[in-house]
Amino acid sequence: MRAAAVVLAAGASRRLGQPKQNILLGGETLLERTVRIASLAGLDPVYVVVSQQQLPASLPSATILVNPEAAEGMASSIRTGILAAIRGGSQGAAILACDQPAVTPEHLRAIVGDGTAVMASSYAGRKGVPAYFPASAFEQLLELRGDIGARNLISNASAIELANGDLDIDTEKDLARAKTLYSAVKR
Repeated sequence: MRAAAVVLAAGASRRLGQPKQNILLGGETLLERTVRIASLAGLDPVYVVVSQQQLPASLPSATILVNPEAAEGMASSIRTGILAAIRGGSQGAAILACDQPAVTPEHLRAIVGDGTAVMASSYAGRKGVPAYFPASAFEQLLELRGDIGARNLISNASAIELANGDLDIDTEKDLARAKTLYSAVKR
């Protein structure tokens, strides 16, 4: 089964005040880390959705997709990535944020499972990304609008616990916590 990764990296990082995609953690940027983890999980291709203002320097193991509607919010980036997955013949797609350093290849393989069901991650008493969607859910993903993302599509899905999954780097405090937990080694 061929499952793609759709890495959401078009956000403006307003609360952090700097592009979180470029923050170094353990010798690599958050974006490089996310692409590496997705590749190690066997997700192929790895699509990175960015805004025109957030073009990364180089990610040789990923396909960069520029989202011209990034100002709309997360849904437009999901649509951009899913359209690429459809064109590429993917049978499913894992949607990931670029700012969750707790994600591991093992976790991504677990949420993909046999590739037939929507599967979310769970942390802090809720469900979220990374989340996996089989091709049968692509049409619903293409209907998303605004900045809510796929929250409604995963509300009734099964979920697998992601330790420290609640850590997404939105503030300086989050960044300090991430550096404490993840700077020493690449995982």
